[in-house]
Amino acid sequence: MSQGSTILKLIALPIAIILICLGVMTILGGHITPGGGFQGGAMIAVGVILCILVYGLEESPLKFSHEYITILENVGALGYVILGLVGLFVAGSFLYNVGADFYNLVPGFIQNIFHYPDPTNAGIVPYLNIFVGLKVLVGLSAIVIAFVGFKKLGEENS
Repeated sequence: MSQGSTILKLIALPIAIILICLGVMTILGGHITPGGGFQGGAMIAVGVILCILVYGLEESPLKFSHEYITILENVGALGYVILGLVGLFVAGSFLYNVGADFYNLVPGFIQNIFHYPDPTNAGIVPYLNIFVGLKVLVGLSAIVIAFVGFKKLGEENS
């Protein structure tokens, strides 16, 4: 049973949705504004954590199953590593910005694949922000889910 009052339950989900939208905006604009993957992922995680703390782990409208957390974490880690390996194999250096290609080391067709459609031409940096945001979102959310689950398990054993 959650400890949240009726007023908290009424405003928690809209505030969480606003936080999630701001986090997504921070991640997608992180290459041209202050912020990025870590900050945006933390903002999204705060929205999830708010719902868990107000509604409880079982009744939360934003539920993360174990499989979902595993998939998100694997996508974030593998995406980051794959982008790094593309730079390593194409240009000779891990996480080389193949979308911007400052030293003209990358063939044009590969550069067009990773070119982020933005006037600032950030290359792979926005994609890296997305993968880092996924990792931070999952990491912070999993910590709180584990703590709340351990608390519930402790209360059942008492």
